[in-house]
Amino acid sequence: MFADNTLTPREAVRLCALGTIARGPRRYSDLAASVRHFVTRITGPSLDLLGSSMELLRFEGLVEPLSGEGMEDDAVLAITEGGRAEFLRLMTANLRASSDLSRLVTALKFRFMDLLPPESQAMQAELLLETAETELVRLRDLRGASSAEGALMLEWLDQEINEAERRQAWLEALADRAAATV
Repeated sequence: MFADNTLTPREAVRLCALGTIARGPRRYSDLAASVRHFVTRITGPSLDLLGSSMELLRFEGLVEPLSGEGMEDDAVLAITEGGRAEFLRLMTANLRASSDLSRLVTALKFRFMDLLPPESQAMQAELLLETAETELVRLRDLRGASSAEGALMLEWLDQEINEAERRQAWLEALADRAAATV
């Protein structure tokens, strides 16, 4: 954890894996795919987040195969008592205000966009719109795959999708205005 008791990227992925398997035993391949799908739908592809191996969970005693199978046999894994304790520790960590670097870069683009020539402004507006469209696709895909995750998760996703749709509409209008000045 960071000094302010917030999760590192590795711990966030660990929380995703432990929470997923705490709902019930899963095959190793299903767990890895589920974690990868969820994390990339929230953050986009990130080697920083997905670089850690699910096999570390077994090595650290947080999950265990239900039968004598090994990870190479696509074992069915269950959470251990130590895994439940780690899940609770991670789940109760503090939250940090959004610190995503892409959020800073986006703010800087808006702050200084007026310093660009009109053609470059139009290109940047289109780039920002494409990014918003990609985010919306990821959220909708996650919503479609999360029907069994419970009402709170679905409510949160609906709110995120509504916000992303509003952002996309605003960026479409911005892109139209920028294109009209070229």
